[in-house]
Amino acid sequence: MRFSVLLFLLVSLSLQAQNNYEINGRVVSENEGLPYVSVYVKGTTIGTTTDDFGNFKLTNLSQGRYHIIASFVGYKTVSKMINVSADIDGLTFNLEFDDSLGEVVVTGTLKPVSRLESPVPVEIYSPAFFKKNPTPNIFEALQNVNGVRPQLNCNVCNTGDIHINGLEGPYTLVLIDGMPIVSGLSTVYGLSGIPNSLIEQVEIVKGPASSLYGSEAVGGLINIITKLPENAPIVFADSYITGWGEFNLDAGFKAKIGNKATMLFGSNYYNYSNPIDNNNDNFTDVTLQDRISVFNKWDFKRKENRTLSVAGRFFYEDRWGGEMQWNKSFRGGNEVYGESIYTKRYELLGIYQLPINEKVNFQFSYSDHDQNSVYGNTPYLAKQRIGFGQLIWDKPLNNHDLLFGAALRYNYYNDNTTATVEADKITIPSLFVQDEITLSKKQTLLLGLRYDYDNRHGSIFTPRIAYKLKPTENDVFRINAGTGFRVVNLFTEEHAALTGARDVIIEEALNPERSYNININYLKKLYTKKGMIFTFDASAWYTHFTNAIIPDYDTNPNQIIYDNLDGYSTSKGFSFNVDAVVANGIRGSIGATFQDVSQTENSNKTRQILTEKFTATWALSYKHYPTNITLDYTGNVYGPMRLPILGELDPRKEFSPTWSIQNIQFTYDGFNNFEIYAGVKNVLNWTPNKGNPFIIARANDPFDENVEFDSEGNVVATPENPYAMTFDPSYVYGPNQGRRLFFGLRYVLD
Repeated sequence: MRFSVLLFLLVSLSLQAQNNYEINGRVVSENEGLPYVSVYVKGTTIGTTTDDFGNFKLTNLSQGRYHIIASFVGYKTVSKMINVSADIDGLTFNLEFDDSLGEVVVTGTLKPVSRLESPVPVEIYSPAFFKKNPTPNIFEALQNVNGVRPQLNCNVCNTGDIHINGLEGPYTLVLIDGMPIVSGLSTVYGLSGIPNSLIEQVEIVKGPASSLYGSEAVGGLINIITKLPENAPIVFADSYITGWGEFNLDAGFKAKIGNKATMLFGSNYYNYSNPIDNNNDNFTDVTLQDRISVFNKWDFKRKENRTLSVAGRFFYEDRWGGEMQWNKSFRGGNEVYGESIYTKRYELLGIYQLPINEKVNFQFSYSDHDQNSVYGNTPYLAKQRIGFGQLIWDKPLNNHDLLFGAALRYNYYNDNTTATVEADKITIPSLFVQDEITLSKKQTLLLGLRYDYDNRHGSIFTPRIAYKLKPTENDVFRINAGTGFRVVNLFTEEHAALTGARDVIIEEALNPERSYNININYLKKLYTKKGMIFTFDASAWYTHFTNAIIPDYDTNPNQIIYDNLDGYSTSKGFSFNVDAVVANGIRGSIGATFQDVSQTENSNKTRQILTEKFTATWALSYKHYPTNITLDYTGNVYGPMRLPILGELDPRKEFSPTWSIQNIQFTYDGFNNFEIYAGVKNVLNWTPNKGNPFIIARANDPFDENVEFDSEGNVVATPENPYAMTFDPSYVYGPNQGRRLFFGLRYVLD
């Protein structure tokens, strides 16, 4: 009996020993120990982090074959298959730095170049950045980009535009694959319905870029670059729902068609059909939407690897907002107020490299926008067609990298408003040249000049100059200066005019706006001995506008007055961003912008309406590798901005408070090909009605049936209308959607 017990104890101890192996090792980079690296056994909860010298120990391993992974944000992940049958010492992982600054950008100079070598500062945002706070479109996703703000212009229909460095939407040019497909009508339509999974990266240039892109690229540009079909997933899907009843679905696939073509197909569907009125004004807090977008891209193999790519997109949206009892039977009538917008949009774009010895590309795009809208009983029917084509010759010559271009742009615009007496048809030919001169290994000079001819305004020249100094591999100094111009298409869905709340007054023939800009940028990358990585990016800018056309809401609260400013306007400021990899699985970024956007006329300086003095954004991520869970905390904060109040009796605040939108998300990626994510949007439950007696002026009388006017057309204060106001939903500066939960699922098959 005693022998049996002794034998049992020996076997138990032997088995226990077999299940208690350990692995000792070290993680290095460039022969130095790398601290805070996550080392874990795939498919288990066994994991650890390296100490200050890069050493690690994995324990409680039984006999078997294991997949050991060493992962650290900012470095390329390394994995090894290890057979464990005894304790292991000396397992070494050598991690290589994954330099995101080595990414290729094209937006700054119209040719592929390393971001670090570009003389023009270009910001890059990948789909992973937007996944930290999933949104139904890129328009909303840009709220987490420093210096870029999606601005809502209407409490009822929720249309808006993109502000870059405080400048309004018409100053921002939106591109898809380098082609200008958005102009005139709201930029929202160009940024909606493109599945995140189809996006390779989003490039943003802040400041004038008219010397390359012409009109509208005055404040900056946003270039949405889609994936090459061969680099896209075989199948992908991403869908989420929110506690407010929103549903969003991205789905698509790629396929080889024969031996010479690869096709990429993607679609986006978004639906929100749950009217909510949390502020009790009998108006929907958020617009109801039913939207579908289909994207199709083809790449063709040609001799000598010449490029041929064609893409198309179809977009349709039915959105409405208004009184809670509104339905489509009231559309266009004066019984129940509603704003109903049907939008249909087609886009075609592509690039073809000519079959000649020189590198000459022909790029083209076409967009057709048809909008059928009613704002109460005011119809807005608009059509816009934009055709664009350009030839670009890329010619390196000794230490000169030359670029020659010729472009032709056709604009057609017509609507039923008094601002458009007849259809606007214009063809604008352009010529441009750019010379990037390598002065030395550390210095680059870029010179550019563009010539446009508009038969309404004559010849327009836009020169620019850029200088880059790279004293070390981790320091880049850039200075850019140049001019910009904008040929104004006056009516760009100006909501306050459409509602009938204000009359549109055009006091003179409008001349094109001109701008003069200088931008200074410094980028620094810092590596610490403890394995931390910091990237500092700071910019200062000054832009001076002449002939600025700024809607005047102040002279008469019942009018919007358009004319060329008899003076000047300026945009100046400073911004900085810090990206950091600070510890195991932790990565963060924070940015802030301080700006002053104003207009000066007759020696009187006025702060621009709906422009904040400061803004800040942040994104913090932590991944716990053993459990495959990632935590993302994103947010922004905006300083006060001047708001469009309706006269001295208006009880609403003239300036908005400092406000913030913050979000939290958890993601689990432990399944093959699947990710599950969930979180909370707008954690603080902030909405713009806080601190105001109301947001929409006279929401109880949207057709102004009980408003009295004097002989000069001014509103008269009465007991029923003590603030002397008309119906006006334009007092808005942020999203009116409160806290909500969300849950989503992603599937990717590579």
